[in-house]
This record gives sequence, structure tokens and C-alpha cells, in this order.
Amino acid sequence: MSKRVLDACCGGKMFYFDKDNPDVEFCDIREVDNLEYYPGRFLNVKPNTVSDFTNLPFEDGSFKVVVFDPPHLIHAGDKSWSRLKYGRLEEDWEDTLRDGFNECMRVLDDDGLMIFKWSEIQIPLRDILKIFQAEPLLGEKRGRNKNTHWLIFMKPASVQEVQSEKP
Repeated sequence: MSKRVLDACCGGKMFYFDKDNPDVEFCDIREVDNLEYYPGRFLNVKPNTVSDFTNLPFEDGSFKVVVFDPPHLIHAGDKSWSRLKYGRLEEDWEDTLRDGFNECMRVLDDDGLMIFKWSEIQIPLRDILKIFQAEPLLGEKRGRNKNTHWLIFMKPASVQEVQSEKP
């Protein structure tokens, strides 16, 4: 693959300066075309690849950077604008997030970085880090209430060793 960056669950690509950046492989489990979720506000989800972030269709070590910004909500109505815009985690959210984190690490290059974004609106970051069983390299809190976290992870050496031993 010629692209160096993977966004595993891009949604509406809200934090991108260039929403069509040719160096980014945009993935999401859904496609949404010009959905009016609020009067005068429209949602577009246009991934390059439609896929589930727990089962990415890429080879091991394919990307230098992986962006992992999964849904943060477990309580959102089926037709709520929050669910439409950001997605919702189901009852097995812990397994889903663990599997997604591991899958993002799988496709991350040995010397790559994973950028993880989490909003503590419903689930505290400390609970998420327990699920991942990984220490971030660095991070920062942002937002009005300092409840949005940006963290950077490196692929652990133990993961690199296991992947290099595969036949």
C-alpha cells in the first residue's frame, strides 16, 4: 500500500485540514451521503475503504501512522444525532475497543505511531487504558471541560517480536 496513514474509523473526517488527503487511507464501517442531522447541518461519511476497525483489510505493518478515534458513546438513541454523527458502542464495547486497538497495532509499522482520541463523555479514559493494557507515550487533554484526550502510542517491542516470528 502506498499510503502512509490509516484512519481506522474516519467518520466525517472532522479534524482533517484536507479531507481528501491522498496520503491517508480513510476507513469507516459506514457510508453516509449528505444526511441532514440538524437543520442546515449535514453529515458525510465517505471512506476510501468500508471496513470494521476490529477487522481491517490490510497486511501487518502497512502504515507509519494509525489514527484511532472510535465511537465514545454507549448511551445514544438509535436515531439521535449524536449516534448518527459519532456512532455508538454496543454492549460488548470493551471487547470491541480491545479488538480495535489490537487491530490498529497489527497494521502499524514497527517504527510507527498510533494517535488515539478519546472523549470521556460516558467512559473514563482510565477504564479504556485498562482494556488496552498499554501505556501511551504522551498525551494531552483538550476541550471545554478537558474531557477529550489525544494520546500517542508506539507499537510495543513484544508485538514486533511476535509478528516477526510468524511463518
